[in-house]
Amino acid sequence: MPKALTLEHTDILPDLIKPLLTWYRRQANDRQLPWRLEPTPYHTWLSEIMLQQTRAATVIPYYERFLTALPDIAALAAVSDDTLMKLWQGLGYYSRARNLKKAAKVITAEYGGELPQEHKALLALPGIGRYTAGAIGSIAWGKPWPAVDGNVLRVITRVLACPEDIMAARTRTAIETALAPHYPSGTDASDLNQAFMDLGATICLPHGAPHCTNCPLKRLCLAHDTGHEQDFPVKTAAKSRRIEQHTILLLQQGDAFALQKRPATGLLAGLWEFPHLPRHQSQSDIETWLQQHDYQAVQIEPLPESKHIFSHVEWHMTGWKITLSDNNAKIAESCQTFQWVSPAQIAATYSIPSAFSYYFPYLK
Repeated sequence: MPKALTLEHTDILPDLIKPLLTWYRRQANDRQLPWRLEPTPYHTWLSEIMLQQTRAATVIPYYERFLTALPDIAALAAVSDDTLMKLWQGLGYYSRARNLKKAAKVITAEYGGELPQEHKALLALPGIGRYTAGAIGSIAWGKPWPAVDGNVLRVITRVLACPEDIMAARTRTAIETALAPHYPSGTDASDLNQAFMDLGATICLPHGAPHCTNCPLKRLCLAHDTGHEQDFPVKTAAKSRRIEQHTILLLQQGDAFALQKRPATGLLAGLWEFPHLPRHQSQSDIETWLQQHDYQAVQIEPLPESKHIFSHVEWHMTGWKITLSDNNAKIAESCQTFQWVSPAQIAATYSIPSAFSYYFPYLK
């Protein structure tokens, strides 16, 4: 069993709390976020899930639209998958939305529709890890629980000049363990976690030089003291992404375009997409594909290339807009595979991942 990580210079940690809280309360009105105006357990949980891998400015309109449609946990538990995915469309990392609904169903069935306040019970819910549990507990109920995310890891490793890899689970565990004895309760717990979040988002930045002159912790920060702020945090380099080539097909007959549903598991599970073929296909390849499916095309137009980056894979796409004959008998047979819908229906009802968004303007 690997030896537990022991952090150095942790005697600094108690001294962080007062300047962080003072700074946060002075600048809190400069960063108005809707989930802070009414920090109920549901609002806090929803916002923290949406904020994973996503900037606050991007999240705000999604958060507000989501709450309008699903104002409480009972509504979230009962929503259809298609409606849920449409509400989430464009935020990416769709498993977050699926886990929200799974957890809501558990909360409704086992906890009377209210999030449980026990740390262990929160961690047992789908999609809630230690950071999210700490954020919910401290913000909604004033629990003295650290919420250690990338912002906290960056701030603490700079303050402590800690050379440990923040991608290693034991580093996260060690920092959470070191912080926990010093955490206050009540409003201070909420404000302290949000202070760490704001400091990492606005001053102790991950890319480019941090704004140390404006940092409330500059007199305590060992990395700043030695001029090595940008040497921390230490982070294992990400693996190179796999590249996949796809050819997107905008199949049109009359006012309708073909959509198909992705498999129930895997990347973009259960979402709608345009039909597509592997690799980049030439016009002659497309003509052969049409002949094989007995589709009669009256026009085939090339579409520009586009690219979409997922966490571990890149899609390099090209496309073709194919106008099919109005008398195409094969359309009826293909309805079992494709859903034929108008652009207005797509905009209103069908959740299509942003990977395909480059081709939306060609739906005319």
